[in-house]
Amino acid sequence: MTYAPTLSTNRFTAAWLEPHRIVLAAIAASLVIAAAVFMRWDWLPDYYPLAIFGFWQTIWILVVTCVFGFALAVPLGFAQATGPLWLSLPSKAFCTVIRGTPLLLQLWLLYYGLGTLFPQFPEIRESFLWPLVRQAWPYAVLALNLSFAGYEGEVMRGAFAGVPGGQLEAARAFGMSRWKVFRRVWLPQAIHKALPTLAGETVLQLKSTPLVATITVLDLYAVALRVRQDTFVIYEPLLLLALTYMVLTGLIVWAFGRLESRIPVRLG
Repeated sequence: MTYAPTLSTNRFTAAWLEPHRIVLAAIAASLVIAAAVFMRWDWLPDYYPLAIFGFWQTIWILVVTCVFGFALAVPLGFAQATGPLWLSLPSKAFCTVIRGTPLLLQLWLLYYGLGTLFPQFPEIRESFLWPLVRQAWPYAVLALNLSFAGYEGEVMRGAFAGVPGGQLEAARAFGMSRWKVFRRVWLPQAIHKALPTLAGETVLQLKSTPLVATITVLDLYAVALRVRQDTFVIYEPLLLLALTYMVLTGLIVWAFGRLESRIPVRLG
């Protein structure tokens, strides 16, 4: 047992010293050096504070929409898998509409629809909600929340349906209440089954965040557009933007992989 960390480290090192990995690393290093030498980066110090703001704007929008979207997806999936008709039909209809229409259309309907409807009511303009609803980011967060919930709700439906019924019956035989069966048996196993798909949906959610720039929310993509408009430098900000999204995608995949490896295959 004492040699396990050493063996794991040796295998990790050996995997990275394989010839094809060395060649790929050399190519990547050459591309980075070429980009640093032959491309224009003199604009970067001027836009660095704005880029940092856009980066954190993208991160918090991603985290908030994934967390609240998943919280909405759980009851949507559960209602479709086991709920009565008056719950399963609206849940199925919601997921169908969200998955069947473009996210950009949903975003514009909320922003240019609700966003232009609210100012027509004096009660809203005079309420404490007016400073919030007059901004663009609440509509962006709402649209991304609903989109994530619609896609992940369908995933959770299959995950709930895939939990063996015998385990649920065994839990009830032990005297567990319905809520305890759901919390201790059904939900953990459904989440475990959905984790690989949840990782992919989170990556897709990250790639959907640039759409918020179309309603004036200043995220990473909006910063790249501003750099291009101000300096007429096209490729450099877009390449840096692509690299940032690739790094964030790698971190998301790594985090979900670590989480998956820590959960035993057989729960209970």
